Amino acid sequence: MTLAIVIRPEPGCSATVAAASRLGMAAQGFAMAAAVPLAWAAPPPGEVDALLIGSANALRHGGTALQGFHGFPAYAVGAATAAAAMRAGLGVVATGTQGLQEIVARIDPGHRRLLRLCGRERTTLTVPPSLTLSERVVYETRPLAMPATLAGLLARQAPGETLVLLHSAGAARHFAAECDRLALVRAHLRLAALSPRVAAAAGTGWAAVAAAERPEDAALLALALRMCHKPEYSTRRAPHRE
Repeated sequence: MTLAIVIRPEPGCSATVAAASRLGMAAQGFAMAAAVPLAWAAPPPGEVDALLIGSANALRHGGTALQGFHGFPAYAVGAATAAAAMRAGLGVVATGTQGLQEIVARIDPGHRRLLRLCGRERTTLTVPPSLTLSERVVYETRPLAMPATLAGLLARQAPGETLVLLHSAGAARHFAAECDRLALVRAHLRLAALSPRVAAAAGTGWAAVAAAERPEDAALLALALRMCHKPEYSTRRAPHRE
């Protein structure tokens, strides 16, 4: 049976492992990064019409400064982030399915001044002239060395029997670097990535790489489930997208 490995930071790592197990996958979690809060200065709430949130970590680590925006409209990148925004007391007006750039095109005309709460690693957004975008970096994700238990597990698994779930470009680059540092054979491992950008960040040489149809955990898990059961995903020619 294919073993799914989740390496995202906690608490998302445990949540994804639990969701994978509910789908019938054999899954284990080894967090290879930790999200930590950063000090940030919030703009006056009167200068903001709505918030743009690309990760639940921005809300989890935003601190007390978020209280000044209680009840504000919010645009969230996906369902999990939208749920976190509502728990934080924000009013979610739209939830994206294809990343933050897609949701920028759906901003209400009345929301011209946006505050983006984000991590240090983030995608660059293009906004129309009618909008102003202020960014505040409220957390960063710090890589952790691959645990010896995970390295040993990957080394023992038969070629093609391990599927690693990658949730960010930073995680993809870090996992690839750790595999190379520990002399783990890329060609023995398969990767399921949250998006084509994440898949590309992992580099080449893997047994298979595929990207989820939407950049959200549910879509990544659906892809992982298919990769666990479809033999065509065991070839090195597997595409980034289905």
